[in-house]
Amino acid sequence: MMLSNMDFQTYISVLEVSGLLLIALISPGPDFAVIVRNSLVYSRKVGLMTALGIALGSLLHVSYTLFGLGLIIRESSLMFLMVKFLGAAYLFYIGYLGLRAKKTGLALGDMQQKQEMSSLSALGSGFLTNALNPKAMLFFISLFSVVIPSNMPLSGMFLCGLIIFLETLVWFSFVAFCLSGKRTREKFNAVSHWIERLMGGILISLGLKLIFTV
Repeated sequence: MMLSNMDFQTYISVLEVSGLLLIALISPGPDFAVIVRNSLVYSRKVGLMTALGIALGSLLHVSYTLFGLGLIIRESSLMFLMVKFLGAAYLFYIGYLGLRAKKTGLALGDMQQKQEMSSLSALGSGFLTNALNPKAMLFFISLFSVVIPSNMPLSGMFLCGLIIFLETLVWFSFVAFCLSGKRTREKFNAVSHWIERLMGGILISLGLKLIFTV
C-alpha cells in the first residue's frame, strides 16, 4: 500500500541510492577488514553475524540522517570529533588484539572450539566498526543530501533504508560465506595468526587514516 503511493522520481532516487551504495560497499575499508578477519580466523557463523552487525550499523546511520541528526553532528565540531576519535580508538583496540595473535598449532576443529567468538561479540564488532566510522556517517549524509529529494514521501525513505540494510547485509554475508568455507579456512589455518596480525595492522592504519583525513 505504501509503495503504491510513490512517484517515478522516488523510484529513480531509490535506484541511485542502491547503485552508489554498492560502489561504496565494494571499496575496502574497516568493515571489509573486520569481515575478512572474523570469517577467516573464526567461523562462517561469526562472519555472518559480523555482516548483520555491519548492516545494523548502516541502518543506524540512515535513521539519524533521515531525522536530521546526522547534519547536526556534522556541523558540531565537538560531536564530530567525539565520533571520529571513538571510531579510531575502537579500530586501534581490535587492531591491537590482532597484532597480539599467537600461533596455536591446532587442527581446524580444535581451533574453532577454543577460539570461537560468541554471536553477540561478532554482532557487536560489526556494528561498532560501522557505527563509529565517521566516514560512513559522511557518506550517508552526502548521499541523502544529493540524491534524496526533500519532498520524498515517508514510504520512499523507508524503502531506501530497507534497501541499504539488505544490500549491506547481502554483500558482507557473501564475503563472509566465501571466506569461511572449510577448504579456505584449512588453507589459512597454519597462518591464521599472521592473518590476524595483518588485519590488525590494517585496522590500526585505517584508524590513523581516520584521524588525519576526515
